[in-house]
Amino acid sequence: MEYFFPHYLLSKQSVDDRALNKDVLSALKEYLPKEPIRIIEVGAGIGTMPRRLMRWDVIRQAEYVMVDKSAENIAYASAWIPRWAEKAGLCVERGGQGRLRVFDETRDIRICLEEADVFDFIQTNQTPAELLIAHAFLDLLPMPESLLKLLSLTSGLAWLTLNFDGVTTLMPGIDNAQDAQIEQLYHATMDARPTGGDSKSGRHLFSHLRNAGADILRAGSSDWVVHAMNGEYPEEEAYFLHFILHFFEESLMDHAELDAEEFSSWLQKRATQIERGELIYIAHQMDFLVST
Repeated sequence: MEYFFPHYLLSKQSVDDRALNKDVLSALKEYLPKEPIRIIEVGAGIGTMPRRLMRWDVIRQAEYVMVDKSAENIAYASAWIPRWAEKAGLCVERGGQGRLRVFDETRDIRICLEEADVFDFIQTNQTPAELLIAHAFLDLLPMPESLLKLLSLTSGLAWLTLNFDGVTTLMPGIDNAQDAQIEQLYHATMDARPTGGDSKSGRHLFSHLRNAGADILRAGSSDWVVHAMNGEYPEEEAYFLHFILHFFEESLMDHAELDAEEFSSWLQKRATQIERGELIYIAHQMDFLVST
């Protein structure tokens, strides 16, 4: 199987749609200021969040700045955003480099694609946003030292979503002891990343946010729950599951505490469960809406 990260981001759209906490989303709609607004999304990927917010009628008039350090993601977004917009019956205009306008009679979203490391972007950003979005991103950063820098990007709200919180479940089990060991070692790799990360970032954000002076307006769970229906996974969720296994493989390959052949066999058994529509995957995560 070919593992292409933008395809992974596409494949998890339906998973994220289900997972996002609807009470926190409702609070976001309640607290959003009058449009037009400026939005900054960090770790923005390929543009699935502006698509989602337009589909869900959360935003209608906005300047939307997408920040991502991956040239591959930004290039993909530049091509993909016009495709989904036109399929949705929206008009698309290209401006200068990295500038897109997506609009119709009632909606006008001006998108700016910024290929940059988020902390470099913070140094150069001149205008704070009314809304900062960090989607499935904060658990990859060193905390709490990153938080004050990130919150400087907003003069109002921050919607911080899908923050992993220490529980990964794969069913049906293969071997209880082996399953538990692999889960524990996988989480440990998150805590040991040289670039930062926290396998329990969701629960830790409560204190990190308060210590940063943010007011938590709403919080709730946003678990990924993926299972087949009538033997088939919806949308592209089979690919999503294979990519999750790929993360396991990349993280734990040649790990000193794992027998290489046994781990390879475990991965193959899990892949076979996906092909049969048997694998159930659950990851516990948390969403926050805060004011600064």
